[in-house]
Amino acid sequence: MRRRVDETAASKRTEEKPVKSETVKVQARSSWWVWVKRGLIALCTLYVATPFVLRFFPGVIQYLVYKHAITYFVDLRRPSDLGLNHTVNMYLTSEAGVTLGVWHTVPEQKWKEAQGKSLEWYEQSLGDGSPVFIYLHGNTGNRAAPHRLGVANVLSALGYHAVVMDYRGFGDSTGEPTEDGLTTDALYLYHWVRARSKGSLVIIWGHSLGTGVATNTAVKVQEQGNPPDAVILEGAFTDIKMPEGFPHPFTWYYWRFPYIQYYFSQDSIKANKFVLPNVQNLKKMRTPLMILHSKDDHMTPFRMAEEIYSIAKSVLKSEEKVRLVAFDGSHGYLHNGLYRDPGLPNFIREFVQSVAK
Repeated sequence: MRRRVDETAASKRTEEKPVKSETVKVQARSSWWVWVKRGLIALCTLYVATPFVLRFFPGVIQYLVYKHAITYFVDLRRPSDLGLNHTVNMYLTSEAGVTLGVWHTVPEQKWKEAQGKSLEWYEQSLGDGSPVFIYLHGNTGNRAAPHRLGVANVLSALGYHAVVMDYRGFGDSTGEPTEDGLTTDALYLYHWVRARSKGSLVIIWGHSLGTGVATNTAVKVQEQGNPPDAVILEGAFTDIKMPEGFPHPFTWYYWRFPYIQYYFSQDSIKANKFVLPNVQNLKKMRTPLMILHSKDDHMTPFRMAEEIYSIAKSVLKSEEKVRLVAFDGSHGYLHNGLYRDPGLPNFIREFVQSVAK
């Protein structure tokens, strides 16, 4: 009798296990589906809300375009921590209330001599006869971004000075970015370098958003009778005012969002005084120009580089003063990776030599 009771109890326990197991699975599926629904609702809310935020709060465009709040968590006062052992960090005041963080990297052959030297020594070195490059970076982050470090290292290895600035609002520079403000900062740095470079070549290198700042600066100093010796444009765009239906070059991550161009309107861009008229500037510039562009650039299509080249060549009426260096898309350089190309140093050296003649 006892044996039959035990067998009956065991049978009941065996029957209960599948039931409990099924209940747990159902609860798990239910919980998973709840999180999926919440995620979808959140994405839909964000998708619907974003265009209205852009439309009615145009100031948000400033952060979406410049993305200066995105930073690299490094001590910008210590460039040596990033391998720039022959670099000094300094702060310049472009106008009242605006302090700019700037790195000056001397030619690589001065590596040992530069150790422990003062800011005054670095300033005096700008007049040693080596070409000086003023590098105007693009949006997002600060002067410690890997591709910006890469450019400084390439220039230094070639025996050139590299002066890299964070515009107002970027990195540890004070203020908030605007087109006029960025140009004011670049103009101040240009005159500061010119005052110390003596007879050295001074070349402006602009990347991405920095190409607009570079052409703005080049035109203004040209009008003042103090033009740069040359300009390099990397990943350049034509005009911010794009044809209808074509995306803004600095909002590529929105390209696949239907109707986003309507909300990311020209009115919003104008409200932030963000124009950077590269095409108009190129029609006025008379300085030698080199254009660097990767054919797989995902932010500024290669056709923009071809258009810039065509305009500059027609204005200067010379194929010698304008160069377009195209990098094959198979390398995967995209928008920021040209510094990795082994042929880049030779292109820069040849261009500098042609300018120095």
